Amino acid sequence: MKPNLVVDKSYLFAEQIVHSYKTLIYSKKEYILSKQLLRSGTSVGANVSEALYGQSRKDFISKLSIARKEANETKYWIHLLSRTGFLETHEARNLLENCEELLRILTSIIQSTQENKRT
Repeated sequence: MKPNLVVDKSYLFAEQIVHSYKTLIYSKKEYILSKQLLRSGTSVGANVSEALYGQSRKDFISKLSIARKEANETKYWIHLLSRTGFLETHEARNLLENCEELLRILTSIIQSTQENKRT
């Protein structure tokens, strides 16, 4: 399979989320919010991966839209964990930058796919 920007970035983001989750549970002893972060943050890449094998253009857009919603939820958990002192500022900033980049990429793909559908 040839390289795919959104697949690669969402997978690397999931890896970052897993590492942050491990830090949160082992070092910070935070088990509830970190589980939410893990669930939504790894779901982004899973839905992107599913989208590649969508049965139709509509299915492709639907899966990417779910990935975008999960990325937005992840952003919420990152902010909350940062503001409550569980995530270090530099770690939260890095996660947020990557999350925002994924949101931009997903939005762009969804919009261009919808525009191509109309033509």
